[in-house]
Amino acid sequence: MKYSIVLSRLAWAGTLLCTASLSCCDKGNSYKAPPPPPVITSKPVSMPMTNYMDITGSTVAINSVNLVARVSGYLQSIDFTDGTIVKKGQKLFVIQPDTYAAKLQQAQAGVASAQAQVIYAQSQYDRQKGMLSQNATSQANVEQWLSNLDSAKASVIEAIANEKLAAIDYGYTTVSAPFDGEISRHLVDAGNLVGNGTATTLATIDQLDPIYVYFNVNEQDLLSVRKAMAAHGLKPGDVQGRPIYIGLQSEQGFPHAGKLDYIAPGVDPSTGTIEVRAVLDNPTNVLLPGLFVRGQIPLGAPVTRLALPDAAIMSDQAGSYVYVVGTDNLVVQKRVQTGVDDAGMTAITGLDATDQVVVDGLQNAAPGTAVAPTEKDMAAPAPDQPGQVP
Repeated sequence: MKYSIVLSRLAWAGTLLCTASLSCCDKGNSYKAPPPPPVITSKPVSMPMTNYMDITGSTVAINSVNLVARVSGYLQSIDFTDGTIVKKGQKLFVIQPDTYAAKLQQAQAGVASAQAQVIYAQSQYDRQKGMLSQNATSQANVEQWLSNLDSAKASVIEAIANEKLAAIDYGYTTVSAPFDGEISRHLVDAGNLVGNGTATTLATIDQLDPIYVYFNVNEQDLLSVRKAMAAHGLKPGDVQGRPIYIGLQSEQGFPHAGKLDYIAPGVDPSTGTIEVRAVLDNPTNVLLPGLFVRGQIPLGAPVTRLALPDAAIMSDQAGSYVYVVGTDNLVVQKRVQTGVDDAGMTAITGLDATDQVVVDGLQNAAPGTAVAPTEKDMAAPAPDQPGQVP
């Protein structure tokens, strides 16, 4: 009997325990909505933006000269260090000068001898004329000495010309730098015979400051440039002096400023492009011939536009769009038109200056969903180019 009462009480206690457990489980399974995902928003930035034409090209030395032996002889000395910067007029090579110095002296002696013959012929001609007035000589003798005088004068002219040629050849025995530039390694060692019937290249020198940049512009870009110039009252011939900005592959932006100085007179029909050249100051010789470079040519003065970071603008088959946080923090998709790209910012139309555009956390945004926006003011970035375009 007692055993049955105990079992009944235990069963009753278990039922109460079970009921309490189920009650607790019901409270824990109730649904609670997650908080809206965070995003960063910003208003479009009003900033001056310049429309640029992007180009690629290569650098070319403004002057490049092969230093050639212009006289025959043995290379006596090499007076520079390979691969260094040399100055205009600096002595680089010496080619057997003694032989040509002797030839110059010989030519100078020939001039002196010819001049002495003129003096003698002049005195004889004057003496014969005096004797003719006294009937002490014949007219034939007078004419003979006049002919001798003219011949002696011609000999002086010839001797002076030979002296100049000898002086030129003697000058060629010293090979000097024609301009400031970087010289290659020497191609002939001292002691070798050079210029013996053939032109012997001794080295090459390139002028690096300033330096040229050559690039090709396609027909469409050419028409854009001409249109932009016409808008500023410029003629096609006014291309000289227009600014251009150049950057190397290893550099950020376009730190090297230059000017356009040549445009080919016509479009190459085989490629549909036109050759254009720019000239840049290169005082530190950072630009070497043959380098691949990037460039931008401004197509007008800066214009103030609304802009957004490139990363905030998305696109699909219908075009470009952005996400805007609207009423009740709901995300709205807005279609926009993109324009100039400058300093990591893209000009846009189709937005108001007060729109809160999602610029970070785009993975958390979708049209019609609620978000937790945090507004962040953007500052217009500094332009990449050194200076303003007039």
